Amino acid sequence: MPSSWTQNIYHAVFSTKHRVPIITPEVEERLFPFVGGILKDLGCIPVAVNGTSDHLHLLTIYPSALSNADMLRHVKKRSSEWIHRTFKGLGGFAWQEGYGGFTVSRSAMDDVARYIRRQKEHHEKFDSLTEFKELLRRLGIDFDPKYLE
Repeated sequence: MPSSWTQNIYHAVFSTKHRVPIITPEVEERLFPFVGGILKDLGCIPVAVNGTSDHLHLLTIYPSALSNADMLRHVKKRSSEWIHRTFKGLGGFAWQEGYGGFTVSRSAMDDVARYIRRQKEHHEKFDSLTEFKELLRRLGIDFDPKYLE
């Protein structure tokens, strides 16, 4: 077979270090498009990028030559460096070390994108840690709560 055909759709979520609510509306309005630009630079197609003051969700279609770990490493590193350069008062900004990553079927992609785009509305009801635990439970992923704080 001379070619490969893949469909790699990925939903990732990661928080600020210690879940500090440091992503202000001013940062957010520039950060989310910047993350989309990083994804494009990596050969991805960003579908949705959104979040709240303490976490970010992204949904992207990514090429088979790029691992999801490398993609997230680039997104987190480059966005953190950009925040430090662009917002001088946020020198203490950092992302948490890990992330949640979930493959998404094409048939579920629109629903996941809608969920991501409605983050602020969604978080009027509960915080990001509660959301993340529920997401892990719904997807059947075992976790130790001590590693989520």
